[in-house]
Amino acid sequence: MRLGQRAVQIEGQPIILTGAPALNNLLGREVYTSNLQLGGTQIMYRNGVSHMTATDDFAGISKIVEWMSFVPKERNAPVPVSPSADTWDRDVVYTPPQKQTYDVRWMISGRYKDPEREESAFEPGLFDKDSFVESLGGWAKTVVVGRARLCGIPIGVIAVETRSVENITPADPANPDSIEQVTNEAGGVWYPNSAFKTAQAINDFNNGEQLPLMILANWRGFSGGQRDMYNEVLKYGSYIVDALTEYKQPIFVYVPPFGELRGGSWVVVDPTINPTFMEMYADEDARGSVLEPEGIIGIKYRTPKQLETMARLDPTLASLKKNLAASGSSPPEVVDQIKKHIAIREKQLLPVYTQIALQFADLHDGAGRMKAKGVIRDSLQWKDSRRFFYWRLRRRLNEEYVLQRMSAGSLAPTSLDGHDGKNRVIRDRNLSMLSSWSAVANYHNEDRAVAEWFESNRRAITEKVEKLKAQNLAAQLASVVRENKEAGWKGIREVLRMMPVEEREKALKFLGE
Repeated sequence: MRLGQRAVQIEGQPIILTGAPALNNLLGREVYTSNLQLGGTQIMYRNGVSHMTATDDFAGISKIVEWMSFVPKERNAPVPVSPSADTWDRDVVYTPPQKQTYDVRWMISGRYKDPEREESAFEPGLFDKDSFVESLGGWAKTVVVGRARLCGIPIGVIAVETRSVENITPADPANPDSIEQVTNEAGGVWYPNSAFKTAQAINDFNNGEQLPLMILANWRGFSGGQRDMYNEVLKYGSYIVDALTEYKQPIFVYVPPFGELRGGSWVVVDPTINPTFMEMYADEDARGSVLEPEGIIGIKYRTPKQLETMARLDPTLASLKKNLAASGSSPPEVVDQIKKHIAIREKQLLPVYTQIALQFADLHDGAGRMKAKGVIRDSLQWKDSRRFFYWRLRRRLNEEYVLQRMSAGSLAPTSLDGHDGKNRVIRDRNLSMLSSWSAVANYHNEDRAVAEWFESNRRAITEKVEKLKAQNLAAQLASVVRENKEAGWKGIREVLRMMPVEEREKALKFLGE
């Protein structure tokens, strides 16, 4: 089935390698009663082989057509933008609660305040209402993946489930000793299956569909228990890095309200692994750091250091310490009494100082500090995030499409990934050239103005790009001729000889002018 990469499975229709009768003959007894036990949706949808399920053929074809509506008509073509009744200029109303679990799909596509009554007030999410189409929903449920639209622009979405989920491994009828295994997986954590699902979704969005990507990052890290290490969580985590490194479309990593990005999960989605296409943002109420405040305090500000701070700042404790130091000739009972008072005072103050230390450590994890350190591009307000990302996405898509055409006119085409020095220099040069062509004063930060400039000056930009391509070709051809005149002229002669007669006559006439 991996030949197709994407499978929509009809309920009641199995996907199998070997049928139940053949396996029963091999085992020598009647173990399996139906092919559905081996390849029904309760198996293939839950292990990630089937991306979606449908009740009948018509529903299955409808899902395929809907899926195709997100994809460009051909390789390297612009993404298909659909008309949208959901305007870009609105607030994102649904806001996730602090320190509570919720359905992350509400952040993506909104929700009705009363799920039982559709006539109740609707709270819109980040993307267009009813545009989110989830895939791989039965497998690795701690990660949610799918496709949505942002005011009609298709985009891949990866989000994090905050609720704990059950992972059920069924018993095998062929093995009498096997039993059904139920394991709980915490929300906000990457497990081997969810890390693999994340990497697979990224590759699908990039290689097969060429979609931009939004990652709503809310991971506390990877699950590092013995079982998960044995089940190759490190390998599947590295697959995520590989997939993001190879991505050739805009990627927005956004830490949502009250979300947090910690430890190894930050390393995996850090924009430095693909600076050309990745950008990271954080909500004003988000947190991000390697360790949580409790971990920082446990390493850098343990109890002995807190006691030293108390002795320096608290007048009562300082006085008791001074009395203890001066009690060298005092009776033992007096010394013990002073020590007892010191212990009582330290016990009273320790929770207060620990809380203050946690608050201080938490200040280092806020969006303002992340921006000051340069690890995110900007901090955002959740209610305005749709407006920001709409124009940012629209600008980046237009810009990347033009840059792609600018690089395609070279005799030795360069990659757009910018990973090596030469490609990075060429890309920066082309960006600088685009900036000089535009009339936007602050080209790098005025997303709406730049997007509108691209779209209102398509013909002029195309003419300039074609002229630039001609200049590049001429310069490279002249360089080849200068380096080896005889071989260069022979090459030109061979090119003219291979042309159709009419084209050759036009070329010779053009050269003679």
